[in-house]
Amino acid sequence: MNDERFRKTKLAVGLGLAGNIALACLKGIVGFTAQSSALLADAARSTSDAVRSIAIFMNIQTQAMLPEEAYSKREGKKMPVSTILLSLIMLLLGVEMGISAIKSLWAGVDHAPRLYAFAAIAVSLAVKEAIYQYTYKLGKHFHDQEIITNARGHRFDIYSSIVALIGMAAAQMGHFRGLSFLYYMDPLAALVVSVLVLRSGIKFIKDTLHINKEHILQHEDAADLIAAVQVMKGVITVDDLKAREQGHYVVVDIKISVNPRASVWEGHELSKKVKQQLMKRFHHVSDVYVHVAPYDAGFPYKHDVDTEQQDFPSVIH
Repeated sequence: MNDERFRKTKLAVGLGLAGNIALACLKGIVGFTAQSSALLADAARSTSDAVRSIAIFMNIQTQAMLPEEAYSKREGKKMPVSTILLSLIMLLLGVEMGISAIKSLWAGVDHAPRLYAFAAIAVSLAVKEAIYQYTYKLGKHFHDQEIITNARGHRFDIYSSIVALIGMAAAQMGHFRGLSFLYYMDPLAALVVSVLVLRSGIKFIKDTLHINKEHILQHEDAADLIAAVQVMKGVITVDDLKAREQGHYVVVDIKISVNPRASVWEGHELSKKVKQQLMKRFHHVSDVYVHVAPYDAGFPYKHDVDTEQQDFPSVIH
């Protein structure tokens, strides 16, 4: 990850983390004073999203501190303890809010949330949409699937706030129309949001397990990637290839050797063709970084290269 990409990715995750913490505090305080179970559950949802942002932030920091090879070996061995703890926090939040909502439904509800609770929901929707737009555009700019996935997590949190809004609005309508049974819509919305929190925690664990499993298969995947590049016109050897997983997608870093007489422009064009070939053939590859070097006849990986190939002034042969 280059410096600009790392800096902006870190900024996007940091904004998401700060925004979720602030919204969790706001909705938690207002939900408690306004006596809204739905708003409290939505606060728990923002807290779980903040927990997910912490995990992503820690992952980015680890990638920056360790060499890529050491990072891959580290992740491939076991799931980090911090990830396990964060996953458990997300699950506990969902379970706790679900139990609280069920208790409210069982005990009965005789009031609607205070009107100022809607202001907290409005602020939440505006902040969440702003964070989503910024993060999504950043992911598109860098063609980074991990950033895009993080942005979609913010959008999913917006849906939780909408569910809470519907429950609160229905309860408030019951207050103005004298329909007391509509008061139950507030804790019912809280129950739905708690299920969404549980779903988020389970998905977080599954994605983490998927990443660890993919590292075990990394060598087999690399062989297919190398074979696809090796047959391309202009590529003499594939000197090195590293593939690191980002969720369900793969980022490839590859070094190829070309004719020493090739121009800089030809090398650049070939690197673009290699990137296009890998991303077109392997749909799970989200980005490719190609390093082009002149072929060294003494390189041990390919002794049987056609020596006539080296006499051509161009990579097109």
